[in-house]
Amino acid sequence: MPKKSQRKKTQRKKPVKRPATRSRKSPPEMAVSPLVEARNSPIHGKGVYALMPIKKGSRIIEYLGERISHSEADSRYELKADDDGHTFLFIASNRTVIDAGVNGNDARFINHHCNANCETVIENSRVFIDAIRDIKVGDELGYDYQLTWESTDEPEELALYACCCGARNCRGTMLDREPLDKKKLKKKTRKKAGKKRR
Repeated sequence: MPKKSQRKKTQRKKPVKRPATRSRKSPPEMAVSPLVEARNSPIHGKGVYALMPIKKGSRIIEYLGERISHSEADSRYELKADDDGHTFLFIASNRTVIDAGVNGNDARFINHHCNANCETVIENSRVFIDAIRDIKVGDELGYDYQLTWESTDEPEELALYACCCGARNCRGTMLDREPLDKKKLKKKTRKKAGKKRR
């Protein structure tokens, strides 16, 4: 089963990591964005919609909430039912998880979409949502959650992460294409192969 800190809305994914800016000052918090609003979505619960045209490459909003440790995130949600994969956890670093269920903003309502128009970008353990293509007024924002999973997870539990985005290219799941244990094995194999060549 996906680990507690990897439940729905927990994006342990391959976000774009950009180098820290040269300025010592952090950019101001982007708690509210004039570009978007949250409202009911046909995909799931609430969604986030463009109020004005958004150009490709634009920074839209920051994913905000209480910043907690991984162990706190696990203990906080360990009592949730196994058939309830809904949390607002986002892994920002090896040390930090953002729980947008506590003091979160509208970014927590951005739904998974297989034909994404946004991506998450992590900078200095902060998570931002950036447009990866032009977005029209009224379009719902979405990015690929790429939730991590293991090949040993039960199929019934993985089925909880079915995708309802309705995209023509929908892969039917919010889970990453490949299980985490296989990725780790491939990485380990590549490292060994690299050492042998030296």
